[in-house]
Amino acid sequence: MNTRDGLIRLCIIFNSLFLAQGAIAHELQPGFLQLTESTPHQYDVLWKQPTSLGQPLRLTPVFPTTCKASSAAQSEVLPQSWVWRMRLSCADGLAGQTLSIEGLEAFATDVLLRVEHADGKIETHLIKPVDPSVSLNSAAQARGRWTYLTLGIEHIALGIDHLLFVLGLLLIVGNRWMLIKTISSFTVAHSITLAIATLAKIQLPAAPLNAVIALSILFLAPEVVRVWRGQSSLTIRQPWLVAFLFGLLHGFGFASGLASLGLPHDEIAPALLLFNIGVELGQLAFVVLVIAMQAAFRVLKINWPRWAEMIPAYTLGSLGAMWTIQRVSLLFFR
Repeated sequence: MNTRDGLIRLCIIFNSLFLAQGAIAHELQPGFLQLTESTPHQYDVLWKQPTSLGQPLRLTPVFPTTCKASSAAQSEVLPQSWVWRMRLSCADGLAGQTLSIEGLEAFATDVLLRVEHADGKIETHLIKPVDPSVSLNSAAQARGRWTYLTLGIEHIALGIDHLLFVLGLLLIVGNRWMLIKTISSFTVAHSITLAIATLAKIQLPAAPLNAVIALSILFLAPEVVRVWRGQSSLTIRQPWLVAFLFGLLHGFGFASGLASLGLPHDEIAPALLLFNIGVELGQLAFVVLVIAMQAAFRVLKINWPRWAEMIPAYTLGSLGAMWTIQRVSLLFFR
């Protein structure tokens, strides 16, 4: 069994997973809750509520019972979030208190919590659906910035369209050296645009960007068919070039997860570095998983019918087409 045989079997396993989640091809953007203690026990609250198809997710921050709103909430609608601002008065402060996000357990997204205490200490927490509450402790925030590493790993892990594009590249690549070259090109490209989008605050409109990312998956489908037929093309001969060009666009997609948080200026550089490392670790883990499963299939020596060889192309083509149509339609019917 050769490399592509192993990948064909891998696609058979992944096919049902991708189809089951086809309706949510791109991960939901994380929420962002920031509390800044301007005067003792007085907090300015910024709540960026993530949206899906232009509608806010039903997520509500639940503050400690000792906290009361001292001003009416003001809202603003942004492309990927609804922004709420208000002022909170907490009789005993927030240190040692518990804060939760009501409704988070129903969605595949996280909420990044950032608390700036009056003494200058900063806490950062990643609130997850499996445990939608967190205990605050102003004396234990040294690990806070590493939250962005976790956020990067989860961003790529939930980005099914990004992973499917990587899988498509693996189906086209003919040898291990070209695999290293191709994955490296994709990594360099999306790292470049991730940095540009975050540092220079250059963002592409989310709807057309997501449509092009879906189109990149659809683009790979006929290339997989050509590989199966023993044909050749520029993409098959130089997959690293295609990986680099589309990687530039995927980088803007990665950046949307970080840019939507609206981090303070002094947090951008470390957040970008750790977020990007997280994305790369997640991507590397996926590639290693694919290679490990290839090895397992070689040992098992499972014989699949010949029609199964077309499953990779059908997976890429059907999901790529469905997502492209879905995302293009959002440009005109929202």
